[in-house]
Amino acid sequence: MADTRLTPTEVEDRIAEAADVLSRLPDTRVQGFISTWPPFVREYWEAYGMSDVVLRRPPPSAAAIDRMDQALEWLRWLDPVDAKIVWHRANGDRWKAVCWKVGMARSAVHQHWMYALCIIAWKLSGRNLPRNISKPGMIARAMAEVPEEKNVRGHF
Repeated sequence: MADTRLTPTEVEDRIAEAADVLSRLPDTRVQGFISTWPPFVREYWEAYGMSDVVLRRPPPSAAAIDRMDQALEWLRWLDPVDAKIVWHRANGDRWKAVCWKVGMARSAVHQHWMYALCIIAWKLSGRNLPRNISKPGMIARAMAEVPEEKNVRGHF
């Protein structure tokens, strides 16, 4: 692990960026059958409105894909339930939908989410996780070390 000092807010941003990059990657398609017939050329008035226009954002850069690979590895450090909560929030799911998918109350889901972000931030800084500490204690301990100017969102 590198000596990177990320706050839980920055970890959240990196995982959200990873979810965005993953959604912008091109789709994989199975090769199907080919046709030797030439394509059917339609006139403008025949083809108008025949198919919907699908707009996609441009593909991500190589550096963004590298950051995505790093951030996806971080999810392996978490419990499966915590990783699922973090990933759903990174994809922009609302808290109510995450609660329904995980089967927990809103306060419990929020606590698992904050705890998971704190675990990732601690492991990235190269420190060992403290033993015999509760989740609220771990969150309070991790947040006490965050400088006030880095805590811009106010939800920690």
